[in-house]
Amino acid sequence: MQPTTLQTGRPAEFAPEAIIQAGQELRDGGRNITGFALRQKVGGGNPGRLKQVWDEYLASQSVTKTEPVAELPIEVAEEVAIVSKTLTERLAILAVELNDKAVKAAERRVGEIVRAAGDQREQAERELADASSTVDDLETRLNEVSAESEVFEKRLADAQATSQAQAVELAQLRERLALTEQTAKSAGEQHAVELERIRTELAEQKKAVQALASERDQVRAELATVKAQAAAAEETHQEQRKRTAEETHRVAERLTKIEADRDNAHKQAATAREEAAQLRGQLEATKAQAAELIQALSSHQPAKTTEAKKTTPN
Repeated sequence: MQPTTLQTGRPAEFAPEAIIQAGQELRDGGRNITGFALRQKVGGGNPGRLKQVWDEYLASQSVTKTEPVAELPIEVAEEVAIVSKTLTERLAILAVELNDKAVKAAERRVGEIVRAAGDQREQAERELADASSTVDDLETRLNEVSAESEVFEKRLADAQATSQAQAVELAQLRERLALTEQTAKSAGEQHAVELERIRTELAEQKKAVQALASERDQVRAELATVKAQAAAAEETHQEQRKRTAEETHRVAERLTKIEADRDNAHKQAATAREEAAQLRGQLEATKAQAAELIQALSSHQPAKTTEAKKTTPN
């Protein structure tokens, strides 16, 4: 069975030749020739018109072609006239016989009409069966189309819900990114100020260390001079040695204090370096967090574009 073609609007008109050819193919295939069978064969049309074209074709095939009759010769016509006069009397006798035959013929005609009505009823029943089969096919196709429509509507609703959720998530990510960028910017500015302050302190401490080192060298030089003077004075005067010893002790204490100040300055410089390293680590972590948020935002943007395309119903 060929697929049923759904027709909308005005029924399509098919040429009688196509309808006759379809009927001949059905007849050759041993199928009942009904309006719906012809409609399925040609792919559309009014079943009543299709059956009417086929019946007219069958009727035209059963008509006996009449040949033209030649006129009787004069002699034959005169003989016929004489015979007709003779037969007039016999016609009266034959009228009764013809009447009897006409009654019997009418009875036979009634029987033929009854049989034809039975055939037409059977034909109508076959057409009704074909129509029921066609209606069942159309209802099955309609149910399939309805199921597909429901699936498409559900997919469309899911796509719209997903798109809305992604839009909300994208807005939240944008807000978080803006807040993170603002926080990172503020933290960067604070870190820059703090780093500049640390650099200034390191420079000052470096200068202090250099000054202490210079003072230490000067003290060492003075100590060396004092020791030389003490050595020279020890030979000349005992009192001078005593003063030299006291001066040496005083210089030694001063040197010890200077070295302690130097060590303290080194410790402060090391602490400042550690704080600067921690600040740089915090700054790098903030930058990494901002980069992750930007990457997450970039990965959500193509997903939104793809779902917008699926929204179009197939």
